[in-house]
Amino acid sequence: MNYRHAFHAGNHADVLKHVILSRLIALLSRKEAPFAYLDSHAGVGLYDLAGDQASRTGEWLQGIARLWKAEDVPDQLVDYLEVIRAMNPDGVLRHYPGSPELARMLTREQDRLHLNEKHPEDGRLLKENMAGDRRVAVHLGEGWHVSRALLPTREKRVLLLIDPPFEQADEPERCVQALNEAIGRMRQAVVAIWYPIKELGQLRRFYRDLEKSNAPKLLRIELYVHPADDAQRLNGSGLVISNPPWGLEDELKQILPWLTTLLGQSQAGWRMDWLIAEQAAGAKP
Repeated sequence: MNYRHAFHAGNHADVLKHVILSRLIALLSRKEAPFAYLDSHAGVGLYDLAGDQASRTGEWLQGIARLWKAEDVPDQLVDYLEVIRAMNPDGVLRHYPGSPELARMLTREQDRLHLNEKHPEDGRLLKENMAGDRRVAVHLGEGWHVSRALLPTREKRVLLLIDPPFEQADEPERCVQALNEAIGRMRQAVVAIWYPIKELGQLRRFYRDLEKSNAPKLLRIELYVHPADDAQRLNGSGLVISNPPWGLEDELKQILPWLTTLLGQSQAGWRMDWLIAEQAAGAKP
Protein backbone atom coordinates (compact mmCIF):
# COMPACT_ATOMS: atom_id res chain seq x y z
CA MET A 1 0.00 0.00 0.00
CA ASN A 2 1.35 3.41 -0.96
CA TYR A 3 0.87 6.00 1.76
CA ARG A 4 2.81 9.11 0.75
CA HIS A 5 2.27 11.91 3.24
CA ALA A 6 1.41 14.70 0.83
CA PHE A 7 -1.39 12.83 -0.92
CA HIS A 8 -3.11 12.03 2.36
CA ALA A 9 -2.38 15.13 4.43
CA GLY A 10 -5.20 15.94 6.81
CA ASN A 11 -7.22 12.77 6.18
CA HIS A 12 -8.89 10.72 8.94
CA ALA A 13 -5.67 8.80 9.64
CA ASP A 14 -3.68 12.02 10.00
CA VAL A 15 -6.27 13.43 12.38
CA LEU A 16 -6.12 10.36 14.62
CA LYS A 17 -2.32 10.26 14.56
CA HIS A 18 -1.90 13.96 15.26
CA VAL A 19 -4.55 14.14 17.97
CA ILE A 20 -2.78 11.34 19.82
CA LEU A 21 0.65 12.88 19.18
CA SER A 22 -0.55 16.19 20.63
CA ARG A 23 -1.80 14.39 23.75
CA LEU A 24 1.47 12.49 24.17
CA ILE A 25 3.38 15.78 24.05
CA ALA A 26 0.96 17.45 26.47
CA LEU A 27 1.21 14.62 28.99
CA LEU A 28 5.01 14.45 28.78
CA SER A 29 5.13 18.22 29.25
CA ARG A 30 3.49 17.96 32.67
CA LYS A 31 6.95 17.26 34.08
CA GLU A 32 9.48 20.07 33.86
CA ALA A 33 12.34 17.80 32.79
CA PRO A 34 13.09 18.00 29.05
CA PHE A 35 12.36 15.24 26.57
CA ALA A 36 13.53 14.51 23.03
CA TYR A 37 11.12 14.03 20.14
CA LEU A 38 12.31 11.77 17.30
CA ASP A 39 10.53 11.30 13.98
CA SER A 40 11.83 8.47 11.78
CA HIS A 41 9.91 9.22 8.56
CA ALA A 42 9.23 12.93 8.94
CA GLY A 43 8.16 14.07 5.47
CA VAL A 44 8.37 17.78 4.68
CA GLY A 45 6.57 18.97 7.82
CA LEU A 46 4.07 21.36 6.19
CA TYR A 47 1.35 20.67 3.62
CA ASP A 48 -0.76 22.78 1.29
CA LEU A 49 -4.24 21.27 1.09
CA ALA A 50 -4.84 23.20 -2.11
CA GLY A 51 -1.63 21.86 -3.65
CA ASP A 52 -1.49 19.30 -6.45
CA GLN A 53 -0.98 16.18 -4.33
CA ALA A 54 -3.50 16.85 -1.55
CA SER A 55 -6.15 18.24 -3.92
CA ARG A 56 -5.76 15.26 -6.23
CA THR A 57 -7.19 12.93 -3.56
CA GLY A 58 -9.26 15.41 -1.53
CA GLU A 59 -9.03 13.09 1.47
CA TRP A 60 -8.68 16.01 3.87
CA LEU A 61 -12.33 16.92 3.20
CA GLN A 62 -13.35 13.81 5.16
CA GLY A 63 -10.71 14.45 7.83
CA ILE A 64 -9.48 17.77 9.15
CA ALA A 65 -12.20 19.69 7.26
CA ARG A 66 -14.83 18.00 9.42
CA LEU A 67 -12.95 18.81 12.61
CA TRP A 68 -12.31 22.38 11.47
CA LYS A 69 -16.07 23.01 11.36
CA ALA A 70 -17.05 20.90 14.38
CA GLU A 71 -18.74 22.25 17.48
CA ASP A 72 -18.42 21.06 21.08
CA VAL A 73 -14.85 19.87 20.46
CA PRO A 74 -13.35 18.02 23.46
CA ASP A 75 -10.88 20.10 25.46
CA GLN A 76 -8.10 17.62 24.72
CA LEU A 77 -8.16 18.60 21.03
CA VAL A 78 -7.62 22.32 21.64
CA ASP A 79 -3.80 22.22 21.43
CA TYR A 80 -3.93 20.41 18.09
CA LEU A 81 -6.52 22.79 16.63
CA GLU A 82 -4.66 25.88 17.85
CA VAL A 83 -1.62 24.86 15.80
CA ILE A 84 -3.79 24.53 12.69
CA ARG A 85 -5.55 27.84 13.35
CA ALA A 86 -2.18 29.56 13.72
CA MET A 87 -1.24 28.25 10.26
CA ASN A 88 -4.51 29.55 8.78
CA PRO A 89 -4.96 32.98 10.40
CA ASP A 90 -7.58 34.12 7.87
CA GLY A 91 -9.90 31.33 9.00
CA VAL A 92 -9.76 29.48 5.66
CA LEU A 93 -8.37 25.96 6.00
CA ARG A 94 -5.53 25.52 3.53
CA HIS A 95 -2.32 24.65 5.38
CA TYR A 96 -1.87 21.55 7.51
CA PRO A 97 1.02 20.52 9.79
CA GLY A 98 2.84 17.25 9.45
CA SER A 99 4.01 15.62 12.66
CA PRO A 100 7.34 17.57 12.65
CA GLU A 101 5.62 20.96 12.64
CA LEU A 102 3.00 19.87 15.16
CA ALA A 103 5.74 18.64 17.50
CA ARG A 104 7.80 21.79 16.95
CA MET A 105 4.86 23.99 17.85
CA LEU A 106 3.78 22.00 20.91
CA THR A 107 7.14 21.23 22.53
CA ARG A 108 8.87 23.58 24.95
CA GLU A 109 12.09 25.57 24.95
CA GLN A 110 13.92 22.85 26.91
CA ASP A 111 12.90 20.03 24.57
CA ARG A 112 14.81 18.89 21.47
CA LEU A 113 13.63 17.50 18.14
CA HIS A 114 15.40 15.08 15.80
CA LEU A 115 13.60 14.82 12.46
CA ASN A 116 14.69 12.27 9.88
CA GLU A 117 13.71 12.18 6.21
CA LYS A 118 15.50 9.91 3.74
CA HIS A 119 14.18 11.43 0.48
CA PRO A 120 16.69 14.16 -0.57
CA GLU A 121 14.15 16.66 -1.89
CA ASP A 122 11.75 16.16 1.01
CA GLY A 123 14.68 16.45 3.39
CA ARG A 124 15.68 19.75 1.83
CA LEU A 125 12.13 21.08 2.22
CA LEU A 126 12.02 19.84 5.80
CA LYS A 127 15.23 21.73 6.59
CA GLU A 128 13.76 24.88 5.06
CA ASN A 129 10.54 24.51 7.01
CA MET A 130 12.37 23.97 10.31
CA ALA A 131 15.00 26.69 9.75
CA GLY A 132 15.44 29.15 12.58
CA ASP A 133 14.51 26.81 15.44
CA ARG A 134 17.73 25.89 17.22
CA ARG A 135 16.01 23.01 19.04
CA VAL A 136 15.51 21.12 15.78
CA ALA A 137 18.04 18.86 14.06
CA VAL A 138 17.16 17.47 10.63
CA HIS A 139 18.77 14.18 9.55
CA LEU A 140 18.83 12.73 6.03
CA GLY A 141 19.51 9.09 6.84
CA GLU A 142 17.59 5.84 6.66
CA GLY A 143 14.49 6.05 8.84
CA TRP A 144 14.88 2.49 10.06
CA HIS A 145 18.26 3.39 11.57
CA VAL A 146 16.96 6.20 13.80
CA SER A 147 16.66 4.02 16.92
CA ARG A 148 20.23 2.75 16.71
CA ALA A 149 21.69 6.06 15.50
CA LEU A 150 20.08 8.55 17.87
CA LEU A 151 19.30 6.59 21.05
CA PRO A 152 19.99 6.95 23.86
CA THR A 153 19.53 10.72 23.95
CA ARG A 154 21.04 12.99 26.57
CA GLU A 155 17.49 13.63 27.75
CA LYS A 156 16.20 10.93 30.09
CA ARG A 157 12.83 10.89 28.33
CA VAL A 158 12.11 10.34 24.65
CA LEU A 159 9.10 10.20 22.34
CA LEU A 160 9.76 8.39 19.05
CA LEU A 161 7.23 8.41 16.20
CA ILE A 162 7.65 5.64 13.61
CA ASP A 163 5.44 6.54 10.65
CA PRO A 164 6.63 4.84 7.45
CA PRO A 165 4.80 5.06 4.10
CA PHE A 166 3.95 1.33 4.08
CA GLU A 167 5.05 0.95 0.47
CA GLN A 168 7.02 -2.26 1.11
CA ALA A 169 5.68 -5.58 2.39
CA ASP A 170 8.34 -5.87 5.11
CA GLU A 171 7.63 -2.53 6.76
CA PRO A 172 5.47 -3.97 9.60
CA GLU A 173 8.35 -6.26 10.54
CA ARG A 174 10.79 -3.35 10.36
CA CYS A 175 8.53 -1.34 12.66
CA VAL A 176 8.78 -4.09 15.28
CA GLN A 177 12.54 -4.27 14.83
CA ALA A 178 12.84 -0.49 15.31
CA LEU A 179 10.64 -0.73 18.43
CA ASN A 180 12.88 -3.44 19.87
CA GLU A 181 16.00 -1.42 19.13
CA ALA A 182 14.51 1.68 20.79
CA ILE A 183 13.44 -0.23 23.91
CA GLY A 184 16.83 -1.94 24.04
CA ARG A 185 18.55 1.45 24.20
CA MET A 186 16.03 3.31 26.38
CA ARG A 187 13.74 0.95 28.28
CA GLN A 188 11.16 3.64 29.13
CA ALA A 189 11.04 5.22 25.66
CA VAL A 190 7.57 6.20 24.51
CA VAL A 191 7.44 4.73 20.99
CA ALA A 192 4.38 5.38 18.82
CA ILE A 193 3.99 3.35 15.62
CA TRP A 194 1.34 4.42 13.11
CA TYR A 195 -0.13 1.86 10.70
CA PRO A 196 -2.93 1.66 8.10
CA ILE A 197 -5.85 -0.75 8.42
CA LYS A 198 -6.36 -2.44 5.09
CA GLU A 199 -5.07 -5.99 4.63
CA LEU A 200 -6.25 -7.96 7.66
CA GLY A 201 -3.97 -10.96 7.18
CA GLN A 202 -0.88 -8.75 7.27
CA LEU A 203 -2.33 -6.82 10.19
CA ARG A 204 -2.82 -9.96 12.28
CA ARG A 205 0.81 -10.96 11.68
CA PHE A 206 1.83 -7.47 12.76
CA TYR A 207 -0.12 -7.84 16.01
CA ARG A 208 1.52 -11.20 16.75
CA ASP A 209 4.98 -9.76 16.16
CA LEU A 210 4.21 -6.79 18.39
CA GLU A 211 3.03 -9.09 21.18
CA LYS A 212 6.45 -10.78 21.06
CA SER A 213 8.35 -7.46 21.16
CA ASN A 214 10.49 -6.22 24.03
CA ALA A 215 8.10 -3.40 24.98
CA PRO A 216 7.34 -3.40 28.73
CA LYS A 217 3.74 -2.48 27.85
CA LEU A 218 2.04 -1.73 24.56
CA LEU A 219 -1.28 0.03 24.01
CA ARG A 220 -3.22 -0.46 20.74
CA ILE A 221 -5.55 2.29 19.48
CA GLU A 222 -7.61 2.02 16.26
CA LEU A 223 -10.26 4.06 14.50
CA TYR A 224 -12.29 2.72 11.55
CA VAL A 225 -14.24 4.77 9.02
CA HIS A 226 -15.18 1.78 6.82
CA PRO A 227 -15.63 -1.96 7.50
CA ALA A 228 -12.21 -3.29 8.44
CA ASP A 229 -12.31 -6.21 5.99
CA ASP A 230 -12.49 -4.19 2.75
CA ALA A 231 -9.01 -4.69 1.27
CA GLN A 232 -9.51 -2.16 -1.54
CA ARG A 233 -9.28 1.02 0.53
CA LEU A 234 -7.94 2.61 3.69
CA ASN A 235 -10.53 1.50 6.22
CA GLY A 236 -8.94 3.16 9.21
CA SER A 237 -5.66 3.45 11.02
CA GLY A 238 -4.07 2.72 14.33
CA LEU A 239 -1.20 3.42 16.65
CA VAL A 240 0.57 1.16 19.07
CA ILE A 241 2.34 2.99 21.88
CA SER A 242 4.97 1.59 24.20
CA ASN A 243 5.09 3.05 27.70
CA PRO A 244 2.20 5.48 27.17
CA PRO A 245 2.25 8.29 29.74
CA TRP A 246 -0.15 8.08 32.65
CA GLY A 247 -3.53 9.56 31.78
CA LEU A 248 -3.49 8.83 28.05
CA GLU A 249 -5.80 5.82 28.23
CA ASP A 250 -8.42 7.72 30.24
CA GLU A 251 -8.25 10.68 27.84
CA LEU A 252 -8.69 8.47 24.80
CA LYS A 253 -11.76 6.82 26.30
CA GLN A 254 -13.36 10.27 26.05
CA ILE A 255 -11.84 11.35 22.72
CA LEU A 256 -12.22 8.24 20.57
CA PRO A 257 -16.04 7.90 20.62
CA TRP A 258 -16.45 11.57 19.66
CA LEU A 259 -13.77 11.41 16.98
CA THR A 260 -15.20 8.20 15.52
CA THR A 261 -18.66 9.74 15.18
CA LEU A 262 -17.14 12.81 13.52
CA LEU A 263 -14.92 10.96 11.03
CA GLY A 264 -16.98 7.86 10.24
CA GLN A 265 -17.92 7.30 6.61
CA SER A 266 -19.62 4.05 5.58
CA GLN A 267 -19.19 2.39 8.99
CA ALA A 268 -17.40 3.74 12.03
CA GLY A 269 -15.83 2.11 15.05
CA TRP A 270 -12.88 2.20 17.43
CA ARG A 271 -11.02 0.01 19.86
CA MET A 272 -8.35 0.40 22.49
CA ASP A 273 -6.67 -2.45 24.33
CA TRP A 274 -3.33 -3.70 25.57
CA LEU A 275 -1.26 -5.90 23.30
CA ILE A 276 1.23 -6.13 26.17
CA ALA A 277 -0.10 -5.40 29.64
CA GLU A 278 2.26 -4.10 32.30
CA GLN A 279 3.74 -7.01 34.19
CA ALA A 280 3.87 -7.24 37.93
CA ALA A 281 7.25 -6.70 39.56
CA GLY A 282 9.31 -9.87 39.46
CA ALA A 283 7.14 -11.59 36.84
CA LYS A 284 8.90 -13.42 34.05
CA PRO A 285 8.78 -11.75 30.61
